Amino acid sequence: MSAIDVDEVGTESDTAPLLETKKLTRHFRVGRGFSRQMLHAVDDVDLTIGRQEIVALAGESGSGKSTIARLLAGVYTPTSGEIYYQGRAVSGLRSRRDQLSYRADVPMVFQDPFSSLNPTFRVSHGILRSLKLHRRDLTTKAERFAEAERVIEAVGLSPASDVMNRYPYELSGGQRQRIGFAQALAHKPKLILADEPVSMLDVSIRIGLLNLMAELRETEGVSFLYITHDIASARYVADRLMIMYAGHIVEAGPAESVLANPKHPYTDLLLGAVPDPRAPLSTAVEGDTGEPPKVIDPTPGCRFRWRCPLVVDKCHQVTPTLRRLGESHDAACHVAEPDPGFQQAG
Repeated sequence: MSAIDVDEVGTESDTAPLLETKKLTRHFRVGRGFSRQMLHAVDDVDLTIGRQEIVALAGESGSGKSTIARLLAGVYTPTSGEIYYQGRAVSGLRSRRDQLSYRADVPMVFQDPFSSLNPTFRVSHGILRSLKLHRRDLTTKAERFAEAERVIEAVGLSPASDVMNRYPYELSGGQRQRIGFAQALAHKPKLILADEPVSMLDVSIRIGLLNLMAELRETEGVSFLYITHDIASARYVADRLMIMYAGHIVEAGPAESVLANPKHPYTDLLLGAVPDPRAPLSTAVEGDTGEPPKVIDPTPGCRFRWRCPLVVDKCHQVTPTLRRLGESHDAACHVAEPDPGFQQAG
């Protein structure tokens, strides 16, 4: 089976989140010699993803979203902090079998559908290879071929036998991205990490991929971490929304709550940048006037303070942490106010 064997690697708790991180951190060394510095790509990130849940992680380019996806996928090793999968620390998965099982359960769909497929092989190659590597329940070539056809049809491509015999250059960008989802689905996953899967596609076909994620959640029982810079698509598909800025999660909660009642000034900025066809062409986003975020050897304080219209002295001295400001709605901001009538813990 592709899932982690509970008897071998520990007791799975039905009450534990599917995946959870605690203080997840990743730093990169930049420069050489005496000029060597540390780039803080991700700092102290706590996130949870439940079973059959779509969580969107949104923020501008360079905020650390893709780094989180690569940490969860095992491409990067955390500098500190921990990832827990079904209640067990991923760092404790020592054997090759356990590591392969985790990677099968948590595959990744990449941003670029043009480079994620090998142009020298037919579409069937990557799917059949994944099935052979990760699906020990399929013992014969005929069984693997039948499952490959099933997952291709599950992502909306048919006839599957025809699609499998094509080369990537014979498919459109949207079709190639669907093949990326099919390859992930071949693992029989529990969580798919979708790293900006629609950003390189035409606007006219993006909605089809977003609908596909919702359909796979229902038909295959899979969860998604949907990484995006597009607030509108996050609103369309996500159950919960997390906003990331300069390596920090600055706001998190139910998608409708975060978008209808944003608590952090950066979330306001993102919402203000969404085009409104009714607005005059000269309309500009208010408050976005400061410097880019400082993530190389950053000093204490809010990393949004140079762009924030609500900045106070405390913002330059103390790094804010997420605090509950509404029903399941958190924000990391010194000046954010709780919802009326909401009683803050402590």
